[in-house]
Amino acid sequence: MHRTKVRIVEGALDANDTIAQANRADFDRADVRVVNLMSAPGAGKTALLERVATDLPGLRLGVLEGDVEGSMDADRLAALHVPVTQLNTAPGFGGECHLDANMVRSALPGLALDEIDLLVIENVGNLVCPAEFRVGEDARVMVSAITEGEEKPLKYPLMFRACELVLVNKIDLLPHLDFDLDKFLYNLDQVSPGVERILVSAKTGEGLGEWRDWLARMGSPVEAPA
Repeated sequence: MHRTKVRIVEGALDANDTIAQANRADFDRADVRVVNLMSAPGAGKTALLERVATDLPGLRLGVLEGDVEGSMDADRLAALHVPVTQLNTAPGFGGECHLDANMVRSALPGLALDEIDLLVIENVGNLVCPAEFRVGEDARVMVSAITEGEEKPLKYPLMFRACELVLVNKIDLLPHLDFDLDKFLYNLDQVSPGVERILVSAKTGEGLGEWRDWLARMGSPVEAPA
């Protein structure tokens, strides 16, 4: 019985990877670079996008917003005149706690890929499932707020290990929390040695220049990783 379950899971992931490759091919044809932005609920993904969305000179940004229900985050970005497509997982997908390749593929007809250079897929807030499902992205970014504690990399290693960049957010709260930043960074290196990290605050603006520059490099066909 256990082996049967393993085969079912492996089959689902294999099917997802096949669709992710099809998504990747469509993105490549449109010359669009794709970032999968992941985090726990409330870590600040949308706020970090808001702070840089209109400060990417020469780069046309688009967002695919993933939520179980509602469009609050998408509305915030649309108010900045950023092209946003809402993808809710409750209708038709059963309220999934992540975006998979098939869900993203279902949203492709609503994305004007020929009018953007960089697509940010803001995944559903969750520290487990999003890391397991590739969607056709070039790179993955994980946002970890210091309000979540130093142990998060050890408790959810796959999420941190699957990313090319970790944004450590809400560092403006360091004076007010019992949070050991050095311990967090040490734990991060235990599960993903040397992964790029940027300390940021969506509130004060600290580190946002580095975050903006990272996105600008991603949007460049020359600089983006294969």
